[in-house]
Amino acid sequence: MNNHLARLSWPLLAAFPLVAAAEVPHVAVDIPPVYSLVAKVMGDRGDPELFIQPGASPHGYSLRPSEAQSLDDADLVVWVSDALTPWLSGPIDSLAGDARHLELLDVTGTTTLEYREGAIFALNDGDEQGHEHHDHDHDHDHDHDHDHNEHDHGDHEHHPHEDSHADSHSESGHDHDHHGHDHSHTGMNPHAWLDPANARRWLDAIAEQLSEIDPDNAAYYRDNAAQGKKDLTSLQEDIQDRLANSADTRFIVFHDAYQYFENAFNVHAAGAISIGDASAPSPARIEELQTLVNDNNVQCVFSEPQFNPQMVNNVFGDTSAYIGVMDPLGVGLTLDAGLYDALLEQLANEIARCTDAT
Repeated sequence: MNNHLARLSWPLLAAFPLVAAAEVPHVAVDIPPVYSLVAKVMGDRGDPELFIQPGASPHGYSLRPSEAQSLDDADLVVWVSDALTPWLSGPIDSLAGDARHLELLDVTGTTTLEYREGAIFALNDGDEQGHEHHDHDHDHDHDHDHDHNEHDHGDHEHHPHEDSHADSHSESGHDHDHHGHDHSHTGMNPHAWLDPANARRWLDAIAEQLSEIDPDNAAYYRDNAAQGKKDLTSLQEDIQDRLANSADTRFIVFHDAYQYFENAFNVHAAGAISIGDASAPSPARIEELQTLVNDNNVQCVFSEPQFNPQMVNNVFGDTSAYIGVMDPLGVGLTLDAGLYDALLEQLANEIARCTDAT
């Protein structure tokens, strides 16, 4: 009898599909460090999609069709700012108009700094400029200290969806160069992810956005953010200990992308080779930097992996400086939740190596 009932029940069960689990939010992100922070919060629920290829400069870019599709499919877009990607506002509005938008530099309490001027930096530039905090009124009722487990909503504004897929940004055959997109290295410096205090604030903001999209897993996202913040605090303390003897180490960077890291860990770049990551330095700037290296005990010069290191070798090969590589984006690191931590470790290792080379 039981077998007979079972045979009758199976067709009935097959006719009514089981209730599906809540769909994983589709999250599109701009650069690998942001990918890593979002992946920390999403955990086992899924992975974000990177719409700027690793190794490409975010300052000017043309989206491939698959990358444009990731924006079109997104429930949430997490990006640093149009200060980093001035070309991106249009594609986000047109392709991801129905998605939530979280612009990280707009998160309440985010520390921002101004670009430094000239080839040579004053050693106390960071102290003189101080920290500026974005305390935007929209969608934020109060400030958040990074040691408190509070949540920041970012920008929840929804834009009308347009049918246009920004063809100029998604046609195949475009290379991934600057295509005439100019990025001015003046005003606010957008490389704010290199301050781990900012990253901790952003983990909460990401968790809050995901919690509103996927409320069934809100506690999971918030717990992941809290654990991520705890891990970053421990990492910051470890790096501070490792670089305790590097406060007097002087180095030249390829472009002014590392000021947030410098302030967080009390290390000091003495100057920058280029006014921007796509700009060749003038002969006068090169001569000024060579004089700085030779006359002021500058121990190291750092290139970046996206650009030809031979230029740095040609300029500084005859000086006493150690030539190394620093990278603000984590090129070459595994694209996963651990990339952000590995990026900070990589920068710290280069500066420690510079200290040891003296």
